[in-house]
Amino acid sequence: MDMQELINKIEAVSQKYSKQYKIKRNPSWFLLKLQEEVGELTQCYLMMTGRGRTKSKTKKELRTDFEKELADVFCHVLLLARANGVDVERAIDDKWLTWYKKLKKENKQQKSLGKQKKEKQKTPTRQK
Repeated sequence: MDMQELINKIEAVSQKYSKQYKIKRNPSWFLLKLQEEVGELTQCYLMMTGRGRTKSKTKKELRTDFEKELADVFCHVLLLARANGVDVERAIDDKWLTWYKKLKKENKQQKSLGKQKKEKQKTPTRQK
């Protein structure tokens, strides 16, 4: 599934949710809802890591809750982006993947230098 297909599916679910619960989604709602979900994720993380009360849940249940809240945060980030006309793939490419491309280039250069160094070490030196 590509990113746009994922966003469209998440949007459909969000629209159904807002219609069912009579919620008016507007620019501030998307941000505030994301903040709510980050709070829930934080609570699950604290519980999962033993820094919050576990409400008698097992470690497996705590981990599952954490994963679900992480999914909520991710989906609400995508909804916020969509509501504000952000091309998420382009934004990631511009912000994060430019660094990846630089790292890849640096690694390639380091490998090339390493090969040159090894070749110099293999080449016998002439004695005078």
